[in-house]
Amino acid sequence: MSVTTEIPPVAEARPHPSGDQFRIGHAGHRATITQVGAALREYSVDGRDVVVPFGADEISPVFNSAVLVPWPNRLRDGSYEYGGETHQLPVTEPARNTALHGLAAWERWSVLEHSGSAVTLELELVARPGYPFQLVAQIRYALSDAGLEVTLDVTNVGASTAPYGCGFHPWLSTGGADLDECTVRLDAGTRVTTDERLLPTGTEPASGTYDLREPRSAAGLDLDDAYVDVVRDADGLSWAHLSAPDGRTAAVWMDESQDVWQICTGDHIAPDRRRHGLAAEPMTCAADAFRTRERLVHLAPGERHGVRWGLTLL
Repeated sequence: MSVTTEIPPVAEARPHPSGDQFRIGHAGHRATITQVGAALREYSVDGRDVVVPFGADEISPVFNSAVLVPWPNRLRDGSYEYGGETHQLPVTEPARNTALHGLAAWERWSVLEHSGSAVTLELELVARPGYPFQLVAQIRYALSDAGLEVTLDVTNVGASTAPYGCGFHPWLSTGGADLDECTVRLDAGTRVTTDERLLPTGTEPASGTYDLREPRSAAGLDLDDAYVDVVRDADGLSWAHLSAPDGRTAAVWMDESQDVWQICTGDHIAPDRRRHGLAAEPMTCAADAFRTRERLVHLAPGERHGVRWGLTLL
């Protein structure tokens, strides 16, 4: 006697590579956050872009506004030692033989809350070869008169201490101008020196073209550099500014929960994206932290780590 088993239907195709689109707004502020990567796909104020947007039908071109967990930037050879064991991650940047920007940017996050002006998403980052640790990440995007505020809380739900760092990858918009017509300012006094693979070799005082503490023209700047010794204002915030010729400024801030900036002019990326904006990336650690241990978070079982940063148009 044969038994017929009903086969469930194939899931409907997702309409966008970036998954579902979560739109939020407040007054003239508008933002869209993607399900895939929990990335900020677009953010504008009164119709003017604050970050370089990408289309819902595009794969995020150059980690646009990506969430970089559980490490930001590059990891040499994709390998590191932790807890007495050597781990090997996939090399995702073959040209430099590095593992780039963590594991969360291409995962499908779950929405927990979505209101008119805010959205919260969650990712269960499962243990895997190369990163045998278990994390749960929750990220909240909220709009107000002050701009967009982002908070990320990550909890170690596994049984062993995990190496951890985080960062974010917004590309500030030029407002339609050429990058060379804009000015750059960064609240940080020390540059992280690197080798030909953009892996850290030390630090030095920011000087010459690398000193961005006062506004300077972006013309001639070729940057893909981390900065430490950040400068903070009276509210404890450190800022990165990209000012257009009309005086409007796309700005990123981070509070005391992060103390590393990465600044990139995009001179060495795909030609159609070259110098299309300024990446101003708040981070908890610089490249290769799993190996150097510089500013590395050792996240114990049950421990939570949180950061806060934001964007606005000045």
